[in-house]
Amino acid sequence: MAERRAAPRYALVLTAEVVEPRSRAKLNARTSDISRTGCYLDTLNPMGTGMLLNLRLQHGDEVFTTKARVVYESPNMGMGVQFVDVPPDQMAILDRWFAEQDEF
Repeated sequence: MAERRAAPRYALVLTAEVVEPRSRAKLNARTSDISRTGCYLDTLNPMGTGMLLNLRLQHGDEVFTTKARVVYESPNMGMGVQFVDVPPDQMAILDRWFAEQDEF
């Protein structure tokens, strides 16, 4: 099976806060897999496919924020999200985290 991902993945565990903007429903999760284009969020209560979310990831004292869209969900396990319109300053944060991973 050919690799279809657009960007390399990193096994980087980050704390995540997800907020659905309309209802303001909030859930806490963690990443288990992340790239420049999206991530997988481990959570028992994934939000529905297609939902647009506000996402906040934390690594140490640094925070990455962006909008994200749920591209698939795995009931009672988690959801895959695609980052949407990531500002350049936020992408720089992700790139810095990935560079730290490459050093090991």
